[in-house]
Amino acid sequence: MTTADALDALLTGDGTETVDDAFSTAALAALDTDEEFPSRAVRVLDEAGLPAHYVLSDGAELPETVRLLRAVARRDLTVAIAHGKTFLGTAPVWVAGTAEQITDLAERVRAADAVCWGLTERGHGADLLAGELAAVAEDSGGWRLDGEKWLINNATRAALACVLARTDPAGGARGFSLFLVDRQRLPEGSWRNLPKIRTHGIRGADISGFALDGARVPADALIGGEGDGIPIVLKTLQLTRIAVGALSLGAADHALRLARDFAAGRELYGRRLADIPHIRRVLGRAATSALLAEAVSLLATRSAHTLPGELSVVAPIAKAYVPTVTQETLTTLGELLGVRGFLTSPPGGGFAKLERDHRICAIFDGSTVVNRAALLNQLPRLARQLRRRRADTDGVRAAADLTAPLPPFAPDRLSLLSVTGCGAVQSLPDTVERVRRTGPPELAALTGPLLDELDLLEKESATFVPVAGGLPSTAFDLAERYERAYAAAACLLLWQENPDLRTGPLGAGALWPRACLTALLGADDNAVSDAMAGVLLDWNAPEFTLLGGAA
Repeated sequence: MTTADALDALLTGDGTETVDDAFSTAALAALDTDEEFPSRAVRVLDEAGLPAHYVLSDGAELPETVRLLRAVARRDLTVAIAHGKTFLGTAPVWVAGTAEQITDLAERVRAADAVCWGLTERGHGADLLAGELAAVAEDSGGWRLDGEKWLINNATRAALACVLARTDPAGGARGFSLFLVDRQRLPEGSWRNLPKIRTHGIRGADISGFALDGARVPADALIGGEGDGIPIVLKTLQLTRIAVGALSLGAADHALRLARDFAAGRELYGRRLADIPHIRRVLGRAATSALLAEAVSLLATRSAHTLPGELSVVAPIAKAYVPTVTQETLTTLGELLGVRGFLTSPPGGGFAKLERDHRICAIFDGSTVVNRAALLNQLPRLARQLRRRRADTDGVRAAADLTAPLPPFAPDRLSLLSVTGCGAVQSLPDTVERVRRTGPPELAALTGPLLDELDLLEKESATFVPVAGGLPSTAFDLAERYERAYAAAACLLLWQENPDLRTGPLGAGALWPRACLTALLGADDNAVSDAMAGVLLDWNAPEFTLLGGAA
């Protein structure tokens, strides 16, 4: 296993690049132009030990996995997506596999065998209950799989595939099962690769599919029980939706660096661009948005260990919020870069590719709309819990305390619906009270409007009833407001529980939480934005983060 700092040092090298470097800008740009898979870069990550961090059953912690993938995404999103797909493909086994399945798969993953997740099919999109790939039980005790999976990441390269199959012809929520298919153990000719799909972004990724024809697998290929496929998928998505945030955080790091360097080095009418007030505010607000996304990701990833029973709420919040905020940030920074943001070669610095590649992040593992719908379907329960103000305070504070040891991942505690609601949001009034007691006054002053927003959200959510067959467009405003409440709670909890986050240029005068709350309230504070821009312009670490860095 490796660490995020060690991996980042490996990928950065000595700061010089040649076309022979697997992670050089030139090499990655050439692969993108030719729509070729980044095999050498993936091999570097394999040799560095990154696959071991995908094995959640054996001590790996989701926050560190996310931070590692962020380091890769900061260099190239295509590589991060291509390599990180193994985490998605293996997660169902960590959630519901037998001890033997977990042990065997962990060994294969550490040996750098790629794993894909065969969920979607041509013509059915996100409607998993419409899946046609079928698995039929045989007298031998094994299963025969027939059908296609399409738009699958790493479908051609994968040594193993976690496949969702219809095991009851009638379908329904209990009509599907999951199988771990080992291509090496299949009868010859029973697996056929489908052609690579050309995509707008991540052009070099292996987005394709596979067809199974008489693919016989042993009884021990079944993950969980027969008919457990959809529940296992839904629980697994609670992990993968949070992990996808790593891609957005890395993209934000890359974009902020490009924009910072451009603004600091460009002169306009004899004046440095970074000294123009409007430009500074654009930079400051973009930096704030990046920290908001990071705060949500930090609390969500740690909650996978400390509050796994609440992930049915936390995961869709993180998946809807983090990529959306990041894409908005990329759009804003693209406007700042102007024509350079459209260039695919220097001096563009790769921004056009970055912005194009990131668009897929909002779609992975359920689009923003799908995730907000998942949140809205639980909103009546969340409204009741919000009214009661009950929360697992210990679990919430352990999630927020970045120095607290994390308990091992406990898949048996995952739930399709959160009985306890969302502790971070429900405890927000108590968190505000603690912030008001300890100050500083500038931060405490923002908590009044924040609680007003929470009270209004509580009242309007109390009358909301999910509608069978679809949700009105106006309902999605409630989901967005709940996401902002979670983001506010994440910021205040992290501030309160981590003295280290109250130091340095970001912590001085509570700069970062003030900037974040101001943004969440939809207000403008030019002085705060200007101060955030100043910190960003002086930052010299590879990632702009709450977790440390030199300024």
